[in-house]
Amino acid sequence: MSSSHIFIGETIGTAVLILLGIGVCAAVTLKGSKAKDAGWLVVSFGWGFAVLTGAYIASGVSGAHLNPAVTIGLAIEGGTPWSDVPLYLGSQLLGAMIGAALVWVAYYGHFQAHLKDEAVIAEAAAAPKDAPGPVLGVFSTTAQIRNTLQNLGTEIVATIVLVLAILTQGLNDEGNGLGVLGALITALVVVGIGLSLGGPTGYAINPVRDLGPRLVHAALPLPNKGGSAWEYAWIPVAGPLIGGALAGGIYQLAFA
Repeated sequence: MSSSHIFIGETIGTAVLILLGIGVCAAVTLKGSKAKDAGWLVVSFGWGFAVLTGAYIASGVSGAHLNPAVTIGLAIEGGTPWSDVPLYLGSQLLGAMIGAALVWVAYYGHFQAHLKDEAVIAEAAAAPKDAPGPVLGVFSTTAQIRNTLQNLGTEIVATIVLVLAILTQGLNDEGNGLGVLGALITALVVVGIGLSLGGPTGYAINPVRDLGPRLVHAALPLPNKGGSAWEYAWIPVAGPLIGGALAGGIYQLAFA
């Protein structure tokens, strides 16, 4: 694939993934949204459909990695040249930031209403000093129970499941993958991870899914938005990267 194909496909595909993914988080969180309090099942399926849409858009252009953990896993597996990895990762981060900014545009009035609500302001004022801001959960993940080793381990294990499921899609009788059906299978895997392993940390399983929107949260002029919880931010970046690398190694040992 040419550099322009990688850049265009990964930027647009990741932007759509994040737009729809954190869009569902905004829908179930913000006051005035018709989906307010719809619950974790809606969030899990929303992220699955986000992956499906982004992957369909980008698959014919860049291969639709949309996730540095997937790119790292594919590079270790041998399907992606290491020389292309920096371009993939940079394009994915840019796309994630664009997608997050578009969610702010789409839900602008709801962000304003939510963050200026007296109950939300009072709750944020009573929270511990290092607590995430009132709408940080729309943009980024956080652990329900802060335990560094557990949180990191959860992200590693969940990402291994995702990346290994992607890498093994080529192990059919013809050895040529699942084609467009692969995007659907991956989306269902993401739903399954969300339902089974998403509770402890919010299942980033994708470094730019967390880092890109967190950077946007820090930069946006949101009233009373609070902090961006940078002390936790390394876990949803490092965990998926480690998980993607381990999945690539497992593939080499067990399936190659």
